[in-house]
Amino acid sequence: MRVDNRSVTGIIVTYNPDLDGLKSLLEAIIPQVGKLIIVDNGSGEDVENRLASLYPMVDIEKLGQNFGIAKAQNIGIAKARVQDAAYVLLLDQDSIPAGDMVARLLNAAEAQLAKNLRVACVGPRYEDPRQKNPPPFIKVTGLRLERQICAENDSIVEVDYLIASGCLIPLSTLDSVGGMREELFIDYVDIEWGLRAKQMGYQSYGICSAHMKHDLGDSPVLFRGRHIPVHSPLRHYYHFRNAIWLYRQKWLHLNWKMVDMARLVRKFVFYSLITAPRAEHAKMMTLGVWHGLTGKMGKKVG
Repeated sequence: MRVDNRSVTGIIVTYNPDLDGLKSLLEAIIPQVGKLIIVDNGSGEDVENRLASLYPMVDIEKLGQNFGIAKAQNIGIAKARVQDAAYVLLLDQDSIPAGDMVARLLNAAEAQLAKNLRVACVGPRYEDPRQKNPPPFIKVTGLRLERQICAENDSIVEVDYLIASGCLIPLSTLDSVGGMREELFIDYVDIEWGLRAKQMGYQSYGICSAHMKHDLGDSPVLFRGRHIPVHSPLRHYYHFRNAIWLYRQKWLHLNWKMVDMARLVRKFVFYSLITAPRAEHAKMMTLGVWHGLTGKMGKKVG
């Protein structure tokens, strides 16, 4: 598969990473991109120094404190733009791409662009090794959430958004759509950007032949035969706050708000009743709803 990966700059956002896991990610991704930037959200000097000594070819941007994933991604994108990249590849620290992932994403993106289609981003089919089935691509049609299954290995499916990790974005699209909303801090950052791009006429695509391993949440809970991803109460605060904030945006279609809100209600019930510590989950989700309604955004203080 012949592609010029020199046009791709990888951006990894780190925060207190597991160094062995990060090393596996770096060894997998370095051969696949032209340049690589690590934006570290204040993990501390020990982590930063070890990264610098192990991978001197990687550009490491040390932020000194946790500014959130959105700001870190924007900083990485700005550096990639200065380096004359044509594409950026966003990655989380807990993802491991297949050896040909970037080549397949880049081929797919350039094929769509050659058809004069407005490409928001392309992303791989990812699998959480702790769950039985790869999470599907998602698209809302009417009042239904449709799970876009890969019928064939080489299928390309239209989706409403992609998770940030593994997402290949043309810099020209970012020039038009804009960057990530930093006030969200974490959670719904990729969803908001994907939906904003769609509203502006850009389409996101799931590339079924591109593969990546990705840990979604903490240890999943088995419930009625399904593995349900679980986050900390603090992450649930951001999840609910940012979801409510997104529903308040006038540009977002009503049907998407209704479908996602129904899912949010189910999550509130599940995490309040099933996931320990139940009271703390309920408290933080409720606080998130209130802050989303009142517009209290940014990093949670206290």
